[in-house]
Amino acid sequence: MYNGILNIYKEEGYTSFDVVALLRGILHQKKIGHTGTLDPKAEGVLVVCLGKATKLCEILTADTKEYETVLKLGETSDTDDSAGCISVNSGFSIPDEETIRESVLSFLGTYDQLPPRYAAIKVGGKKLYEYAREGKEVPQIPRSVTIHELEISEIKYPYVRFRVKCSKGTYIRSLCRDIGEKLGTGGLMDSLLRRQSGEYKLEDSLKLGEVKDIVQNGNIEDYILPVDTLLCDWPAADITEEGKKYLLNGNKLSESELTFRSENEKNRALKGDRFRVYMDKELKALYKYDPEKGRFMNYKMML
Repeated sequence: MYNGILNIYKEEGYTSFDVVALLRGILHQKKIGHTGTLDPKAEGVLVVCLGKATKLCEILTADTKEYETVLKLGETSDTDDSAGCISVNSGFSIPDEETIRESVLSFLGTYDQLPPRYAAIKVGGKKLYEYAREGKEVPQIPRSVTIHELEISEIKYPYVRFRVKCSKGTYIRSLCRDIGEKLGTGGLMDSLLRRQSGEYKLEDSLKLGEVKDIVQNGNIEDYILPVDTLLCDWPAADITEEGKKYLLNGNKLSESELTFRSENEKNRALKGDRFRVYMDKELKALYKYDPEKGRFMNYKMML
């Protein structure tokens, strides 16, 4: 079984689930997951976890992501992108470039964003798109998201191309819709390319066809990144000989049973940062300090 990370280029037309299903066949392995779902129309970086790395899928969805998108003004849709049922708007004055620029850049920072009606997030145990497909009222629950960076590369009405770096949970479809609403024209997402997810970049990604060829050539392991490369910025500690039995059972650990790689990493762990624990140079678990107990508690086992 393969354990580690593959940086996949998800092509348009595939769902994220399709990518996982196809990789299961290519790699002849069931234990595969992904982080950060991409819609079928979207392309770009999809971080795929193999084997033990699937335990990190939930953690990795928190990574900052970077996209390149094209907003189309003057149209709206039920899905907030060009794949849905489109309505052409009228009765508005076409905004000039400076107005468009100001409206786009006004979304820098944190704001409460309503997810699209057709989204995979769950409310009341049900995905939003399931409410929509059943013709039921879709729960409207805004979520706080942060737009870290916005850079406009082209304005050619009705199209606006821009790059956005954002927090976990941000829907670019919703951002395009919200910009259109602010301008009074309406707007939808015409295309989307994810350029980066965490440390994983577009230029290093592999298409499914390339993965298939690499597997046939017998050198897929050269492209699978170690599990702990996902956590390289986390503090790290080695377990002492005395602490091994406690670690292997997932028990709490004391400071004397850990040897941190540096004083700074030790201080970060004591302040509550999650950290990596190694045994014989192999990542075995993730731990977090509990100040009330004065001990390090097991956060996730990687055995």
